[in-house]
Amino acid sequence: MTTKELLQSIADATINDWHDIEEFLTGLAITADAIEESASEPFDDIVSKGVAFVTYDFGIDGVSIEIFKYADCLEKMFAKKGKGQVPMHFIGGEFYEKADVVLKPYWNRFQIDGMNGWSKWDDGKYFSKLYYEDMPDGSDVSREMAQEMWRQAGGFAEKLGDYLEQNNINLLIPVNIPTNPGNFAIMLAIIMVSEAMGCSVISSNHDFYWEGGNSPSERDSEAEPGVRDHFFRNCDNGPFFSLFKKMYPWNGKHWLQVNINSPQSEALVKKFGFPADKVFELGTAISDSFFKQATPEYVKSVRQRMAYVVSGGNAIIEPIEITEHLAGLSEWMGNQHPVACAHSVGLKLDLTKDKTLFCLQPTRVVGRKRIEMDLQMLQGLMHYEPFKKIFFNDEAYQLVVHITGPIPIEHQADLEVVLKAYIELCESVPVAVADRIFIEFSVGNDNHPCFEKLGLEGLKIEDIYQLATVILFPSETEGRGLPIIEASAGGIPIVCSRYYPERVFDEVVGADLPDREQIEFLEFPDEGYSKLFLASVNELILHPEHFEQRMQHNRRAVSLRYGSEMLHHKFEEFLQRLATIG
Repeated sequence: MTTKELLQSIADATINDWHDIEEFLTGLAITADAIEESASEPFDDIVSKGVAFVTYDFGIDGVSIEIFKYADCLEKMFAKKGKGQVPMHFIGGEFYEKADVVLKPYWNRFQIDGMNGWSKWDDGKYFSKLYYEDMPDGSDVSREMAQEMWRQAGGFAEKLGDYLEQNNINLLIPVNIPTNPGNFAIMLAIIMVSEAMGCSVISSNHDFYWEGGNSPSERDSEAEPGVRDHFFRNCDNGPFFSLFKKMYPWNGKHWLQVNINSPQSEALVKKFGFPADKVFELGTAISDSFFKQATPEYVKSVRQRMAYVVSGGNAIIEPIEITEHLAGLSEWMGNQHPVACAHSVGLKLDLTKDKTLFCLQPTRVVGRKRIEMDLQMLQGLMHYEPFKKIFFNDEAYQLVVHITGPIPIEHQADLEVVLKAYIELCESVPVAVADRIFIEFSVGNDNHPCFEKLGLEGLKIEDIYQLATVILFPSETEGRGLPIIEASAGGIPIVCSRYYPERVFDEVVGADLPDREQIEFLEFPDEGYSKLFLASVNELILHPEHFEQRMQHNRRAVSLRYGSEMLHHKFEEFLQRLATIG
């Protein structure tokens, strides 16, 4: 089908409720199969005309970074096959300025207004109506929402279909949209367009709605509410939830499901009935640049560049007093810019000073990351006698806690928890000591206009890790746990929690693999910080040179399991499977 023919089908359809939408999708898939013709060109020639990645928005978040790896891999793969420079397209609801860090300048961008997700989808109006408000089966609100989703999906389908058609794109890679339902209408549009146009689709699945979510009737009576329970708010609306489950993810004829861990794959096959030969896994890949050995001079250079980022172009950072920052937090959330906070007014922070202990949290600020545990652990360390004796008595020491990612607007309360934990840390020690403890946020920024004038290169992801004396990662739940892998590739020690699902954590660290493939780490305790644990943290932070053998081991383990060759083999496997689908 052409886009014009699809749009005519959409216009001719009578849609009153969710059941009508499900019937339309079923009919569309049957029709697409019936009119499918044998391809006159080799499959590689067809897909190498253009590849499109689709996600809610592009920035410096984990999904965007993974997309960069996939695109870079495919570009190199096709070049090796003699296909030249294959056009790479990136389709999203928004491109943040930070996206320039992960998207090459010559890659094509196409923005479709309104297809962003969650609270950014029409200010959260429709996300709330679907997942936070009651929508009984047969009610007026249920019918109105079905018709509204149909209307929006039609608009998205026109823009998406036209773009794919005009650019001769035959390989579509939606990332997280088919599994984490941030915008129902764009997912509906992707299904309709891909089925009508016969696109090959690699659905890259990072998070599923049922991970950390369940309906009240199926949750164990003693279990805590899940972070994604809201997706089950209207599970009693049979027609809606039947369509919802069919869409997330879509089991299309030309669709592959590529998950980031084996429990996800097993659930799709055993629980949801997906064919096993169309379900794959792709953990991640680490670029060769992560494995370089960083000299002390290089680390100092990275810290100096980050100082320019945080300070707004100055070599020395002038932090804002923490209570002042808290007082203006709502305004800052609306215009996030890098900032450092201190316990007192008028302090200065030089990140390049010797004896700077740099604790890096390489994530966004969201509740499940439990960043407040970083501060609580450090508070315990400040009262651990061997550390206290050194840090309190040597004024050359300073401690910096740095959080890299942006703060979603809906997570301001989570940020407040972190800032208050910082205040508690500072108030637990003498003022003279507190004045050497800082917290800073780069909110996804890796560059500053002064870099060009000073002849400096922008910071890359692998550089950010080299800021750190130690990586802190106390997450409660993760789909993968990329910081563990990236920190280990960079030769930086990590303190991390055994997050949920524990099986995923065990896969990441290689718990069941031979010793040479296992990542060594220090585990955050669930409750309290024993002297034994604090002794280990003390050694990691004050004497990282004692762990050189462990860090070299981790580098080798990550190289064996997550090197760039693995990613190339994976995408070759995906394309070969798509080529065999008749």
